Amino acid sequence: MNKIMTAAVAFALLSPGLHARAADAEVRHVMAQQETLDPDQRALKTLSAMTLDEKIKLVFGYFSTDLENSTKPREGIQGAAGFVYGVERLGIPDQQITDAGVGVATQSASKNPRARTSQPANIAVAATWNPPVGFAGGAMIGNEARLSGHNVMLAGGANLQRDPRNGRNFEYAGEDPLLAGVMVGEQIRGIQSQHVISTLKHFAYNDQETGRFFVDVKIDDAAGRMSDLLAFQIAIERGNPGSVMCSYNRTYGVYGCEHDFLLNKVLKGQWGYQGYVMSDWGGTHSTIPAALAGLDQQSGWPFDKSPYFNGALKEAVENGHVPPARLDDMVRRILRAMYTHGVADHPVRVEPENIDFAGHARISQATAEEAIVLLKNKDNLLPLADTYQTIAIIGGHADVGVLSGGGSSQVYPEGGSPVPNEGPASFPGPIVYHPSSPLKALAARLRARLVYHDGKDPAAAAKLAAASDLAIVFATQWTAESLDQPDLKLPHNQDATIAAVAGANRRTVVVLETGAPVAMPWLESVGTVVEAWYPGSRGGEAIARVLTGEVDASGRLPATFPADESQLPRPALDGKGLPEGARFSVDYDIEGAAVGYKWFDKKGLKPLFPFGHGLSYTTFSYSGLKAQPANGTVQVSFNVQNTGRRDGKAVPQVYVSKVGGGWEAPKRLGGWNKLSLRSGETRQASVTIDPRVLAMFDKKTQKWKVAAGDYKVIVANSAAAPIGSVVVKLPAREFAAGGR
Repeated sequence: MNKIMTAAVAFALLSPGLHARAADAEVRHVMAQQETLDPDQRALKTLSAMTLDEKIKLVFGYFSTDLENSTKPREGIQGAAGFVYGVERLGIPDQQITDAGVGVATQSASKNPRARTSQPANIAVAATWNPPVGFAGGAMIGNEARLSGHNVMLAGGANLQRDPRNGRNFEYAGEDPLLAGVMVGEQIRGIQSQHVISTLKHFAYNDQETGRFFVDVKIDDAAGRMSDLLAFQIAIERGNPGSVMCSYNRTYGVYGCEHDFLLNKVLKGQWGYQGYVMSDWGGTHSTIPAALAGLDQQSGWPFDKSPYFNGALKEAVENGHVPPARLDDMVRRILRAMYTHGVADHPVRVEPENIDFAGHARISQATAEEAIVLLKNKDNLLPLADTYQTIAIIGGHADVGVLSGGGSSQVYPEGGSPVPNEGPASFPGPIVYHPSSPLKALAARLRARLVYHDGKDPAAAAKLAAASDLAIVFATQWTAESLDQPDLKLPHNQDATIAAVAGANRRTVVVLETGAPVAMPWLESVGTVVEAWYPGSRGGEAIARVLTGEVDASGRLPATFPADESQLPRPALDGKGLPEGARFSVDYDIEGAAVGYKWFDKKGLKPLFPFGHGLSYTTFSYSGLKAQPANGTVQVSFNVQNTGRRDGKAVPQVYVSKVGGGWEAPKRLGGWNKLSLRSGETRQASVTIDPRVLAMFDKKTQKWKVAAGDYKVIVANSAAAPIGSVVVKLPAREFAAGGR
């Protein structure tokens, strides 16, 4: 520290009464001079000027919404997720924290929800297979967070879809670590481009909601490194999130927020993560063990049993149970994130009047259009011909809106949900629909007469379908935080309605608004199936544009759709039916790193629809496949031609397989391109395979190891639809756990 800085800090901390205001001004002046330094240097300079009480302020977070037994800080934004006091005299801003991954959420306890733009569900964003779309959506919700007064956003989620019944699958990015890591990393980059800290969550193995506070995950370290942890690692490398949120569950018997191995050894040690670790709301269970294990900030403490990181942490530091250097590291990491992402230099203001709602709605709609997956299209029912006289629109409240997922990520529309009083009255409800009507959007584009039926009476719905030229059934599945689905069936007897409608009219189109895969016992009876996910604020417009062919159907599945629960590693959901608070374990070593399509490949199972599947309104051909070793990895290139009569978007996928076996599964996703091609146009696709996709993780040496030998590089339309392959020979290679 230079002499001026030393004098200023000493003056600020030691001068009493009359000199305090001048001292603080001098400190702020000196701090302002540090803006030319890099974030690490600035963090150290600021840290050196802080008192113990000021350091404690930065590591202790409150809830921002009034609860029955607690009161939020008056400085916190009502309806938001959290608040952490800053230090005004040092130019450290308060942390105003908001949920979540699809937009600026309002907590369900709030009486006055804020209307904001909702992106489609994160699983839908992953279904675009388009990283720039992920970035654009992240930048949009980050901008709305900033203009709503927030500088920390609790997004995005990188937990893998190990079970399609997980209630929070809609918040995550599917089953493959490469796809999930890239897409979530791009969302984080987008959010942080707005000078808002993004929080990667939930670290780690928080892959089911049943018993989420009590479940103990069993998984081999090597299997974890090649699956769930790899998704987080790639997202961190891609997005550089300011914060990582540790999870509720236990792993190897230890809570996520006091897990020395995961937080200190893996995240901060091997991966070299320089941001801070915050707890999930209710995820802190101790003071000394949590602080020493790598937790840097307790969040939303009224959800915990005690304010562990407030007075108790101060006492632990004063008594030597937590070294002062550890507290300094906690604070330094928080400060570094603020300086790295411009939070300290770009103060937020509450100015929602400056939100470009129209422009943001267009971004949300564009995402939804690229996310919608055409699963089946018998007899080319889609795109809709404008020759029908009568079209039946059945179910899903399609006359008024589109469904969204529930829980802490809930974004509310202007005027509230057009479908009131559905679902639980308290958390994770209510069920919210966005007022973007597919029926109205279709009516604006078609000459046909559209007739709506709510679909609750299968016989009445079938009668309408029989009297119509074509029937479109909208089927919904509400999923939410804290609740897993009991099975893969559509709820509320919707399967019976679809079957009845299909029996009455062979020209039946089914549009699914779901947060995860569902079973389809009626699949052979219907002509067309479309997966629209939770499509966000302008979902009705997006669905109509895809159904009518204004845009190509270009989404691809980020998760396998099983035929039924018997194909899953755990046909019965662990913990289901146990008393509240009961402790139990889940054994992820059953599948290990063979998650999703890898499990289906390994077991020789035929899914309902495979990972990567999705049809188009045009056709594509591939030629000239080449693959060659380069700098420890493999470079792949090939030509893609649009051989149809319509413009469209191809999503060629590259998989890699170890000839002779030895992996957790026959093949892994190595990369992909998404190419927009005019009719007849040819473009070259290129993929650089991540070296970790070619390697096995060795838990004994804590290194990635590529075995010498032949590797098959496959270009495909999905995990179950290979088109061509070449073989490359690779030398043996090993590299560190945090490297590539």
